[in-house]
Amino acid sequence: MDESKLVCLRLSRPSEGVLQITLDRPDLMNRVDEDFHREMVEVLGAVADDRSVRAIVLAATGKVFSAGGDFDFMRLAHADVDVRQRTVDDGRRLADAFMTIPQPVVAAVHGAAIGVGATIVLLCDAVVAARAAKIADTHVAVGLVAGDGGCVAWPHSAGMLRARRYLLTGDPLDAATAHTFGLVTDLVDTPEETLTVALDIAGRMAARAPLAVQGTKRALNRLTAQRAGEVLDLSFALEQQTLASEDLLEGITAFQERRPPEFRGR
Repeated sequence: MDESKLVCLRLSRPSEGVLQITLDRPDLMNRVDEDFHREMVEVLGAVADDRSVRAIVLAATGKVFSAGGDFDFMRLAHADVDVRQRTVDDGRRLADAFMTIPQPVVAAVHGAAIGVGATIVLLCDAVVAARAAKIADTHVAVGLVAGDGGCVAWPHSAGMLRARRYLLTGDPLDAATAHTFGLVTDLVDTPEETLTVALDIAGRMAARAPLAVQGTKRALNRLTAQRAGEVLDLSFALEQQTLASEDLLEGITAFQERRPPEFRGR
């Protein structure tokens, strides 16, 4: 892996055994596109085999953690069946990378985590969030099925009924409520504290016996994989269908024009 070629991510080693992966496109609000998918899958794949890495912190620069999927790329996917298929394949590889990595991952959520950004956060092993941060899966708000892992991560963390409530509306959760629901493990007062606390948690994980920690993580991954096996193929297939819908274009346009969408079910 050539770190000099990374455009979406920045890697650092803040302490022994801990790797920090930073989403580093603040001008684009750390949106998720083809470059992001490719780099994150490449990095996690390389890290999985790196015995010097015992824990990972996932952080971000800018005002938000991640604004979710890139609208321009969604429009390309809408217009081109090959791009739609590639989008779904990339999304599946990204979800699989998070669900199979043996090292624990701690998310430092200093600002909003939206859409697939929220899914990534909820596939981590601990989530540190500032009170001002928000977590939302807004797929349905722009006309998409929550297919990129939300139907796995939200029920796994918050329970089925709360997952239904928030996945079917796209309503945001403030970090304090998310903490109460089980979507956030550690709540802090300020955005600046998120990284400090996340690094401390990751440091404690890295200091434990690596065979024990990674063996435990692999067992937990098996539980997540079993849940994913029940729904992930279907949810991605349904998301692919909605990428081709007129409602998607209306949802994006309405969001950008700051008006209520007029969905027509086609």
